[in-house]
Amino acid sequence: MASSRGEFSSRFGFVMAAAGSAVGLGNIWGFPTQAASNGGAAFLLVYLFLTFTLAYPALMAELIIGRHAHANAVSALRLISPNTLLKRIGVSTGVFGFIVASLILSFYAIVASWMIAFCLSSLASLAGMESLSRWLTSFSLPRNMLFMLLFSGLTITIITAGVKQGIERWSARLMPALLVLLVLLVLYVLTLDGAMEGLKVYLLPDFERALSPKLIIAALGSAFFSLSLGVGTMLIYGSYISDKENLPVLGGLVTVVDISIAVLAGVLVLPAMYVALHNGVQIFTEAGALISEDTLIFTVLPELFATMGLVGKVVSFTFFFLMSIAALTSSISMLEVPVAYTIEEHGFSRKTAARAIGGAIAIVSTLILLNFDNLFGFVIAFTTRYSQPLLGFMFCVYAGWVWSRHSILEELRKGYPEVEQGLFWKIWPWYVKFLCPLIILAILAQSLIG
Repeated sequence: MASSRGEFSSRFGFVMAAAGSAVGLGNIWGFPTQAASNGGAAFLLVYLFLTFTLAYPALMAELIIGRHAHANAVSALRLISPNTLLKRIGVSTGVFGFIVASLILSFYAIVASWMIAFCLSSLASLAGMESLSRWLTSFSLPRNMLFMLLFSGLTITIITAGVKQGIERWSARLMPALLVLLVLLVLYVLTLDGAMEGLKVYLLPDFERALSPKLIIAALGSAFFSLSLGVGTMLIYGSYISDKENLPVLGGLVTVVDISIAVLAGVLVLPAMYVALHNGVQIFTEAGALISEDTLIFTVLPELFATMGLVGKVVSFTFFFLMSIAALTSSISMLEVPVAYTIEEHGFSRKTAARAIGGAIAIVSTLILLNFDNLFGFVIAFTTRYSQPLLGFMFCVYAGWVWSRHSILEELRKGYPEVEQGLFWKIWPWYVKFLCPLIILAILAQSLIG
């Protein structure tokens, strides 16, 4: 069954694709912004803790279920359910997951369109085309529509090519390029005046702020969003993994790559903010809050680049090109979730499914753009802060309570025969059964009450 659906051809291909899904705007746009708004190092510590204690176990639940079923989330949850009621709940969870993935992609395409526009603006400025450069950074509806459709088209094109020739091929090319660009930018920014002050804010924690409910909720959302959890992206990628692969190792590699790039992005963005402050760019309000939190990198950083002359234009192009790569590697995984469901459950061809669903999501993106002030922040909060953790909770319940422990062990043994003697099997089953669901629910309850 796996061969007819497509399969990752190598461990490197899977890790790059899964890390590409995980490493996106959530790491380079969302994580540093959240860190800057929530005490820097205090947020970083809570984020790291929640990623290892909640996000990695939830990631493993999706990967194991996905590879066992070699199918989309709806089919997979139905397959491991022992009775009709649980099958229906599983189907509903899977359907809600691909709806949430589609909604995430609807706002993601908008943010990605800004990245592409700012990247091209830097090129236009280098070429002396200042009027075009200003239009590309204008946040006008025509500009947003044009580049949203362009980005959606790129995503659809890659998905229509399939698993090996589309997702794996482009992830293996784009992810190494992203990492190289990120490292080069970090090394450059850290040489500028003011950078060390930002680095101190990022690395020296205020432990009192680490206990703030608002900070914990934001960190949980960032952990789930940056690892693409809860919506079925990792489950569907897991379904394309060979039975010979060691799943705990693969999941660990993806988590480490994701965390490393998120932390590295913070080393880039927070020092860059304080470089901007050193150069006279206002980044905080009188009350001490960040100016334009959701659009920080489109307001503060361009002003910083503008103070750097010709070098700033080159750095600006490099930075926004990097952001565009990060956006694309994540968007293809989100579109794959509803596309895989449509192909497998309803028999559509990949090309038809990708174009139809991608087009529908573009329409939703258009509606958000037409009512931006009311819908943009609402869709982000609904999907990343509430829906993803709730769906992650459901995957943990199915892996810990619904699916038989013996079947899980047999699945893991396919690529890791001695798994029963390892530390993973001694901890993960009870952890994903008891602690993960309880902690996720507690934090969600706090967010709703708060």
